[in-house]
Amino acid sequence: MSAATEALARLREGNERFARGSLEVAPEASGAERRHALREGQSPFAVILGCSDSRVPAELVFDQGLGDLFVIRVAGNVVAPSQVGSVEFAAERFGTRLVVVLGHSRCGAVQATLDELTRPAGAGSPNLRAIVERIRPAVEGLLETDLAADPERLTQAAVRANVRASADHLRHGSAILERLIADEGLLVVGAEYSLDTGLVDFFDGVPD
Repeated sequence: MSAATEALARLREGNERFARGSLEVAPEASGAERRHALREGQSPFAVILGCSDSRVPAELVFDQGLGDLFVIRVAGNVVAPSQVGSVEFAAERFGTRLVVVLGHSRCGAVQATLDELTRPAGAGSPNLRAIVERIRPAVEGLLETDLAADPERLTQAAVRANVRASADHLRHGSAILERLIADEGLLVVGAEYSLDTGLVDFFDGVPD
């Protein structure tokens, strides 16, 4: 089993504990002793590029402690140069071999993008619009399908399309990450967290 698949299994196990309400990460995993042990360095086993939504804190969702995850959070789990650079940093500096793009059900940033596409208002600051514009290419084609008549299904499909687009951007938008994928076993996968069940579904780029 590769480092990436071992890391993926560890995340799955932690998420299952979280969803059951039986967290096992002991207090010492985030206590003073652990904090002091990490003063001189870190070796996170996974990178999580997730949404900033307050209901989806990666360390809790995957039942992990201090130093376990390298977490990047941005509304809509979009990928911009700073996010790519952050992933490159973790993968090169710490040897982390699993990257998870983590979206979630009923994502507000995705819904705001759909609203702007269907009812253009031009609302929000230029910075907020920049997020919408990064999500737009992944979801606008869905409005040309029968999903357009079903808002709930449309949002569900858009969340996953946005995750796939972000994961693809990481796989193909960085020479550093492309090399690590080809030569050193880096794995980039897409996943969706359910606000209803607490479970994470890894649905994109997962090895057979």
